[in-house]
Amino acid sequence: MSLLFARALKPVSPSLYAPLLVAAAVCALLLLTGKIPLGYNIRNLAVRWRTTLLTAMAFTLVVALLVVMMAFVNGMTQLTEQSGQPGNVIVLSDGSTDELMSNMGYSDSADVVLQPGILRDEQNHPLASREVYLVVTQPIPAKNNSTASEGFATDRKMAAPNAAATGVNQKRRFVQVRGLEDPTIAAKVHGLLLYPGGRWISESGVQRLRPAGAEKDEVVFEAVLGEGVAGELGKDRGGSPLAVGEVFDLGPRKWIVVGVMRSSGSTFGSEIWARASLVAPQFGKEGVFTSIVLRTAGADAASKLATQLKTYRKASLQAMTETEYFSKLNATNKQFLWAISFVTIVMAIGGVFGVMNTMFAAIATRTKDIGVLRLMGFARWQILSSFFIESLAIALVGGMLGCLLGTVADGWTATSIVSGGAGGGGKFVVLQLMVTSDTLAIGMLVTLLMGSLGGFFPALSAVRLTPLETLR
Repeated sequence: MSLLFARALKPVSPSLYAPLLVAAAVCALLLLTGKIPLGYNIRNLAVRWRTTLLTAMAFTLVVALLVVMMAFVNGMTQLTEQSGQPGNVIVLSDGSTDELMSNMGYSDSADVVLQPGILRDEQNHPLASREVYLVVTQPIPAKNNSTASEGFATDRKMAAPNAAATGVNQKRRFVQVRGLEDPTIAAKVHGLLLYPGGRWISESGVQRLRPAGAEKDEVVFEAVLGEGVAGELGKDRGGSPLAVGEVFDLGPRKWIVVGVMRSSGSTFGSEIWARASLVAPQFGKEGVFTSIVLRTAGADAASKLATQLKTYRKASLQAMTETEYFSKLNATNKQFLWAISFVTIVMAIGGVFGVMNTMFAAIATRTKDIGVLRLMGFARWQILSSFFIESLAIALVGGMLGCLLGTVADGWTATSIVSGGAGGGGKFVVLQLMVTSDTLAIGMLVTLLMGSLGGFFPALSAVRLTPLETLR
């Protein structure tokens, strides 16, 4: 909740200043120039409270849905923006738009890690990480009634045996696995740390554990989980995220958690890390890897190295900065924005007609009031302003309630795909919805626009009536 307030109190984007100022100026002008007392408008809204409430609820639903959809896009945008290190360069096979579609042999890239500009660690090892990126399907248990202690007789807290063995029909999820040559080097390259109590994968990458009631030990793979995937796997048994020492099933093997990464809202929070020598042959990537990530001193050095690699290796490989790579994955966000815009327009049209219906009904029952106001000396534009204020008041109340309702979605967890478009590939990610000050500002602008369009035409029709026509 504190994060929500912090984001909501941040200044809105400069691009929203102009429409917000126009909206505020119009509202202030109506209030300052309106000669008809506000008490008259409040009384009329109260008398028609049922119609007023229903109309305001329409605004509430439109704005709340808009806030939730935009919070989803905000979460995806933050995810891709925080994934790329400014000082990193990623190398893929030529023509690949994503790691999943890339395949490289060791002979093709043996000299890449020797290029000048790559940082080195304390042991003078280059900060270059060869990685195998995979997507594996995993059955989702139909019932979350298993206990964490079933499966292995050890002093660690263990997960239940594979639910697929029970014969229960199951849905499946896509799980991202990243095989690494050296997990500690990879952690330095990507700037990731572990939560206390965990460790990086050992040199062998496996452990021996004895299942409950078995006579022999079973070899299980060691895994480091991102925060997001740890939570998703924990949901399978209806409990908390997987922790160090717990065992889960993936593919034909069992895996034991040895660490959980502080992924800081990046795409790595949706990944399982393991030894490349184990997972590559297990899932059909033996003898190849999908990417090389190189660490440099900063953004300028990364850009220089990427250009250098493009010139040096004109064929078979391509290089780009990591921020450029993840920015291309925002193509999915653009698709969502187009979809949100279309849905918002359709809903807004419905809201506008709802306000128009309400205001036309109000005018039909208040024609004599209009005539009296005209005879009392109020000008046409003053009566127009009065009706306009009523429609904006309904819109403001409904919009504020919609924004308030939409903020409930802040922090919700969702799963989605980020990709670079039609080239294939992509990443299955776990993200958190984010409600920001810009989101709330856009919600209020939409509701004011709906109220303005819905109230203007009924108000215009009201002022066109002559006093004699209204008093008949």
